[in-house]
Amino acid sequence: MQTSQKIFFPNMGCGTWAWGNRLLWGYDESMDEQLQAVFNLCVSNGVTLFDTGDSYGTGRLNGRSELLLGQFIREYQGSGKENICIATKLAAYPWRLTRQSMVRACSSSAKRLGKNVDLVQKHWSTANYAPWQEGTLLDGLADLYEQGLVKGVGLSNYGPKRLKWVYKKFSDRGVPIATLQVQYSLLSTYPVTELGLKDICEQLGIKLIAYSPLALGLLTGKYSQKGPFPKGIRGLLFRQLLPGIGSLLACLQEVAQSRNKTMSQVAINWCICKGTIPIPGAKTVEQARENMGALGWQLDSSEIAELDRAAASVDKKMVQNIFQTK
Repeated sequence: MQTSQKIFFPNMGCGTWAWGNRLLWGYDESMDEQLQAVFNLCVSNGVTLFDTGDSYGTGRLNGRSELLLGQFIREYQGSGKENICIATKLAAYPWRLTRQSMVRACSSSAKRLGKNVDLVQKHWSTANYAPWQEGTLLDGLADLYEQGLVKGVGLSNYGPKRLKWVYKKFSDRGVPIATLQVQYSLLSTYPVTELGLKDICEQLGIKLIAYSPLALGLLTGKYSQKGPFPKGIRGLLFRQLLPGIGSLLACLQEVAQSRNKTMSQVAINWCICKGTIPIPGAKTVEQARENMGALGWQLDSSEIAELDRAAASVDKKMVQNIFQTK
């Protein structure tokens, strides 16, 4: 990985685009060794920022994502170990009612990880359904920073109105917002084109993190209208969206072929060119290696404009996260 690809957060000695570690679809414990290999490959190639959440893994897999990351860190013995940076998101569960509940939640995450959390993020806003809970949980997030328990704080799924409100609240306490994480890809431009979050983040000194940059796999070129499709809700979504995104996929393929890259690499590079930190997931070494092929080069302005036009012309776009605020 080229040094020019690294991105450093304010007051945080870590950087680069991240591996998104959700462990949602099709995970079983037999994958642990495979995921360790993915982790090793990422860190040894300079990918040192790993994004997770305390809600990734429920039931018998409770906290599994953070536990696995902690295990991977302990077992990794290669170069770059000292640069590993963990970003986790604390869920706004209805039973988390006090600022101390956020401090305890972060402490639990740290225990699962076996190290302090570097970047702690509030997973979503409760402003739309439990506004009385919002301020208290944000106070807890700021407490973590003031007490030196984390290096930075961030938000997830916040729109411009709520973001500005939190920014003012935190500024009064001298707590900077390092990052804002939103669903962003060629199939989900809404946070930037309609909410204007990129401009606001630049004004406020906040780095934008793009989750689901491959639109759950729709932008990889590995699926067609004829199937086969993934199981469950994801498969249903693919059946709905694939018929209307043919022109975008064709554009992606054309750019990929001209660049001798894959469609996934072009889609991720587009996110980077838009000034965001994309966090693609990878369950196999092959997927991780392909993702890393998005680094070390850059789409030119004409290619970006072509992809922008194709993205704007699709009939259907990705469904937005239900917790995304305005």
